[in-house]
Amino acid sequence: MLQSAFSFLLNTLFSIFTFALLLRFYLQWLKAPFQNPLAQMTIALTDFIVKPTRKWIPSWKKLDLSTLFLAFLAQCLLQFILLLMRGLPLAIHENFIWLSIALLAILALIRLSLDLFFYAILLQALLSWVNPHTPISGVLDALTRPILAPLRRWIPPVNGIDFSALVAMILLQMLNISFVVYLKNHLNSIF
Repeated sequence: MLQSAFSFLLNTLFSIFTFALLLRFYLQWLKAPFQNPLAQMTIALTDFIVKPTRKWIPSWKKLDLSTLFLAFLAQCLLQFILLLMRGLPLAIHENFIWLSIALLAILALIRLSLDLFFYAILLQALLSWVNPHTPISGVLDALTRPILAPLRRWIPPVNGIDFSALVAMILLQMLNISFVVYLKNHLNSIF
């Protein structure tokens, strides 16, 4: 019981940190405005580790690879710790274990990215009803535009109500459940 509580705590802390790194990565990649509280908080939370890492890992074609690498590294460390806590003998699975840890970390990054876009769409939809001109509306628009713009071409508004956000959230959850969770469970069942 204590082990599962510690696993939950580790998973939560590493996921929050990885989520912040991924948010920073996507904000830079999608050219979101950084003059708002959400972007400033993200920078403040991640600057301590991103700035030194940029000295060794440069950007490539406007992609901040150092931030993405740190998110991957955090998830690799989490997966390694969780496998150790489960009592997996590393010496037996030496070559296979590192590939599995890397694959689990990549799946975690995909899952967290899908969650990030899901929550951005949900928050944007809620704020559009309450206060569409909040300081973070530019950030939410930049994050959701790549997903919602293609859907809006296929799904016209019905009586002025845009259902593309609802369709996008359903599709993101379907991807998360059918693809990411399935692969993660399959990889975990090997051990």
